[in-house]
Amino acid sequence: MDGAKSARNMWRLIEPVHAITYFAPESRDALREAGLKGFWMGYFAGRSAPMGAVGPPVVTATFFNFAPGMVRRCVPEAWKFASHPEVLEARLAGAERALRAVLGPQSRTGDLRDAADLLRRAAETVSFAGRPLGAANAALAWPSDPLLVLWQAATVLREHRGDGHNAALCVAGLDGCQAHVSLVATGAVSRSTLQPNRGWSDEEWDAAEGSMIERGWIDEAKAETAMGSAERRQIEKTTDRLAAEPWELLGEEACDRLAGLLRPMASAIASSGVMPMPNPIGLPPPK
Repeated sequence: MDGAKSARNMWRLIEPVHAITYFAPESRDALREAGLKGFWMGYFAGRSAPMGAVGPPVVTATFFNFAPGMVRRCVPEAWKFASHPEVLEARLAGAERALRAVLGPQSRTGDLRDAADLLRRAAETVSFAGRPLGAANAALAWPSDPLLVLWQAATVLREHRGDGHNAALCVAGLDGCQAHVSLVATGAVSRSTLQPNRGWSDEEWDAAEGSMIERGWIDEAKAETAMGSAERRQIEKTTDRLAAEPWELLGEEACDRLAGLLRPMASAIASSGVMPMPNPIGLPPPK
């Protein structure tokens, strides 16, 4: 079994299940009903709540790619409006509403229950050493609804992968803004889409571009160079390798079964229009 290849394939299938909650109106409404003000306060509070009522330094470090000033505008202010247990409850409620709205009858099938069981097994067997966001989500109590088990397991595993990806970026010597400049240079997502959604100023972005030109990752036209392409391939290869463990533990047969169960759900989410393509996450359509 090629664990790294399985990790890449499974990411494309589980990420939509988790990430729909960043785009669906049902999720935004649930966080607003909890008392949070605006999309970004809901995002930062909702994603960081498994770690407790943490402050800007922790959120900036663990999320990695957001401008510190953008984080400071949302936390710790968020915790004045809703406690972290209230936020956790709201994000689960929003996830349920969003997924039921998009999946419809699929959200209550035996296939979904089977997928939830397999994904939970993967999330419960993996190691979380050096993976703070993954570990924080893994420590939460499991919901009883299979749909929410599916969402929570997808969340645990995507944050486990994201923690590893941040480690790979650090090994490559990139900070959050440089990582985004590198991604934009590939053509996968535009600067106009990514920069405002991560809070970097024009001055910060331009400085990051200058540093990446000096390093040889992008050229004067801000396009990716051969060196930059090779370095990004290495980052992605390292990310996949660091994310391989849950799938290797689950085993090839179970992974194939899980992929077959998840594919219709991921396709339904992608085709619903709730998640834009391209998107700030850099997630391609499932295949």
